[in-house]
Amino acid sequence: MSAGKGVGTGVSVGTGVGAGGDVAGAGGAGGAAGGLLSHRVPDLGALELLLAVARHGSLGRAARDVGITQPAASSRIRSMERQLGVALVDRSPRGSRLTDAGALVTDWARRIVESAEAFDAGVQALRGRRDSRLRVAASMTIAEYLLPGWLIALRGQRPDTAVSLLAGNSATVAERLLGGDADLGFVEGLAVPEGLDGAVVGHDRLVVVTAPTHPWARRRGPVDPAELAVTPLVLRERGSGTRQVLDAALAEHGGLARPLLELASTTAVKAAAVSGAGPAVLSELALTEELASHRLTAVPVAGVVLRRDLRAVWPVGHRPTGPARDLLSLTRGV
Repeated sequence: MSAGKGVGTGVSVGTGVGAGGDVAGAGGAGGAAGGLLSHRVPDLGALELLLAVARHGSLGRAARDVGITQPAASSRIRSMERQLGVALVDRSPRGSRLTDAGALVTDWARRIVESAEAFDAGVQALRGRRDSRLRVAASMTIAEYLLPGWLIALRGQRPDTAVSLLAGNSATVAERLLGGDADLGFVEGLAVPEGLDGAVVGHDRLVVVTAPTHPWARRRGPVDPAELAVTPLVLRERGSGTRQVLDAALAEHGGLARPLLELASTTAVKAAAVSGAGPAVLSELALTEELASHRLTAVPVAGVVLRRDLRAVWPVGHRPTGPARDLLSLTRGV
């Protein structure tokens, strides 16, 4: 944007210059006058018009340059002259030229407009930073065990992007995306939720675990699907990806028994299992520490597939862009 064009007219900027007494204007002597500076200094639109007159030597061409009619331009110049208390433009059949005072005011005006352009560019940069955000919604397992690493890597690429994370079950993630409250989501389950598109970013396995004191921890053979189906388990709530996979896997074996406990987070399910409440089914991603320390024991299960896909998801027709696209590229190969 060149000096003298493109800045809105609703802002008034002053130089604080009162040289010679004349240009201080009808309002008093420069900065010593009372009242607001905006009452004594022309607005940016008027200063842009004056710069256009200086460039073109014609009030008509200056008016076209700033997008107003010639009568409106004449009126604005007269208003500025009354405000400042000096003549700025000499008008003649041959055109319009600046008076000596007009040339001096034009030089000051150029500096004001250039400063205003720098101000405008800075504000736009601040607005860009404010708008540079990424809202992520993720199911519990991904939020707790995978996203922290991905977000650290994203910060290396986009240090100015503000990221907010909502953790919930897969159904909640879908609701957030479809409601416009998230830019990118991650779910665990058998299929992409309705209304969303998605891409598989990895795979996960569900593991049956118990406290070491539970009878299943000491059995030699695997648990079969029928026994698993009739056993009250410590489970995640309905709507979670873990529950969806388990429901589908055991549907042909009579379905899940009524849960022993139904809890809303992976951490709570693990704590209940460690305390000996009963067998639980959890992502192997969540069990590394507990299995290594022998606080939980993995129980083999035969005859049923407890695997699931991990997916990035977004509303149909709105493929991720910007920070969301960059985060998606970091998730491959889980």
